[in-house]
Amino acid sequence: MADQEIENAVSRALEEAPDRNFRETVDLAINLRDLDLNDPSNRVDEGVVLPEGTGQETKIVVFAEGETAIRAEDVADDVLDSDDLEDLGDDDDQAKDLAEETDFFIAEASMMQDIGRYLGTILGPRGKMPEPLQPDDDVVETVNRMKNTVQLRSGERRTFHTRVGAEDMSAEEIADNIDVILRRLHANLEKGPLNVDSVFVKTTMGPAVEVA
Repeated sequence: MADQEIENAVSRALEEAPDRNFRETVDLAINLRDLDLNDPSNRVDEGVVLPEGTGQETKIVVFAEGETAIRAEDVADDVLDSDDLEDLGDDDDQAKDLAEETDFFIAEASMMQDIGRYLGTILGPRGKMPEPLQPDDDVVETVNRMKNTVQLRSGERRTFHTRVGAEDMSAEEIADNIDVILRRLHANLEKGPLNVDSVFVKTTMGPAVEVA
């Protein structure tokens, strides 16, 4: 159950957003403080599963062979095998397009070395290296979990953004998502909440409302 203050801030952001002719996302802007972000170990970089979902389509591509590939076809947007991987390795433009269009990649652990060789220079800098799928992992379960995942990534910047929902979700649902993100941040930052300077929520085109 999210803090009432968070829910109130979300309600304001939704109410104050001007009407648009498209479905807006709801985003969170997080401002950090007292962290040396030149040191990569201090940067935020992790996936968080949102309890109420992202409210958006999340494109997931799976690198797999055999039975895993067959099962992945039911849930993933695309399934690529070793031959496809080699083809991408020979076509930088196609590989870059795929990286830009895809939210998350998942790959059988046995393919990770080849992915690093063929696509590491493209996926690595974009923070899009695949989540390894171990032999005991259920590919369907993993894809469905990733569909509700957002990536928190600060890089060297003190301010970073992440999606927390869509305008047609309830304020309570969006607030629950924000609550999970803030708890994760507080747990993982060196000084917890003291490393968070401020947090704002807004729709794509709407005004920002301070959450914390």
